[in-house]
Amino acid sequence: MPHVATGIGSMPGTDYGGSLRTVLGEIGDFPHVVELPERGPAATMIGRSLAVVAGLGADLQPAGWRLAAPEGLDQRRSRSLLARDLDALEELADRHRGRFKLQLAGPGTLAATVELPRGGKVLADPGARRDLTQALAEGVGVHVQDVRRRLPAADVVVQLDEPALPAVLAGAVPTASGLYRHRSVPRAEVAASLDEVLVAATEAGAQTAVHCCAAGVPFDVLAQTSARSLSCDATLLPSTAYDAAAAWHDSGRALWLGVVPASDPGTDLTDADLTRSVLELWSRLGYPDPEAIPETTVTPTCGLAGASVPWARQALEMCARTARNLSVEQGRMTP
Repeated sequence: MPHVATGIGSMPGTDYGGSLRTVLGEIGDFPHVVELPERGPAATMIGRSLAVVAGLGADLQPAGWRLAAPEGLDQRRSRSLLARDLDALEELADRHRGRFKLQLAGPGTLAATVELPRGGKVLADPGARRDLTQALAEGVGVHVQDVRRRLPAADVVVQLDEPALPAVLAGAVPTASGLYRHRSVPRAEVAASLDEVLVAATEAGAQTAVHCCAAGVPFDVLAQTSARSLSCDATLLPSTAYDAAAAWHDSGRALWLGVVPASDPGTDLTDADLTRSVLELWSRLGYPDPEAIPETTVTPTCGLAGASVPWARQALEMCARTARNLSVEQGRMTP
C-alpha cells in the first residue's frame, strides 16, 4: 500500500464546513473528522468526548469540566454541536471511500482532566475511573455506528488521544491546589482501561489508533492493548525509545510519524526536508534502505488548533507531499 497522510484532529478557526473541505482537499485518502476548539469548551477534545460518553452527566465549571447528575447545559450543547458537525460531515463526505478518522480523548486523559462532582480529578478515585472508562467505551461504540451510517463507504478509524498518559503513569498530574501530584495509576490498569475502549471501537466495526504527542510515549503500556496504530510526535522520540518503537512495528502494528510542525516554524521547511527526516528515523529503527521502509502515515506533530489558517492548510499539504515522496522511494523497488 502507498504511504499516506492524515491530520491529528484539531484545526484553527470556527468555520466547520470550510475546515472540513480543507482536510478533504489536502488529505483526500485519509481525512478526519475536524475539531475546532476555538468555538468554545463544547468543541474541545474534552467537550466532544463528554458528548459521546453514555450514562454519565457533566457540566462546565470555572475550573473546567465536572461530572454531574443530571447532564448540564454545556454537555447538551456539546452533543448538539457534535450532531450538527456530523450532519455537515455526511453532506460533504458521504461518498468517501477508504479510511476516515474520528478522534476522542482516551480514558487516561479524560480522568486526568475531568473533575469529580465534589472537586478533585476523576484520576483520584478508582471507582470513578472505572465508571468513566465504561461510559466512554459504551459511547464510542454508538458513535462509531453513527459515523459508519453517515459514511457507508468509509473504513472508520478511531483515534484515542492520550496526551496526558505519560503524566498519569508518572504520578505527575497536579492536584487542584497545584501543591501536590496525584498518585500514579498502575500500568496494568491504564492498559486495561484503554483497551476496553479500543475493543468497543473494534466491535463497532472500526480500526483503532492511539495518539500521544507528549514526550515519553509509554510503548510498554500501549503494547498491552489492541491498538493497531500509534501516532506520536517523531521529533520528540529519544534514541532510548528506538528499540521500543521498532518492536512496536515488528509486532505487526503501524507507526504514524508526526514530523510536520504544528505551527509555522518561520523557516523555509520543505517536503524534501521532511522526507529526509522520515527516512533517517526509519534508518535508526532498522530500515536503512529508503526503498524498503515500512508503510508510513505522515502527520503533523500535534493538532493544528494553535496554527494560523494558512499554516494549517500548508501543514496538511506538506504531510501529503511527504507521503507521496515516500511512495516514490518505495516504487523504486519495482523493476
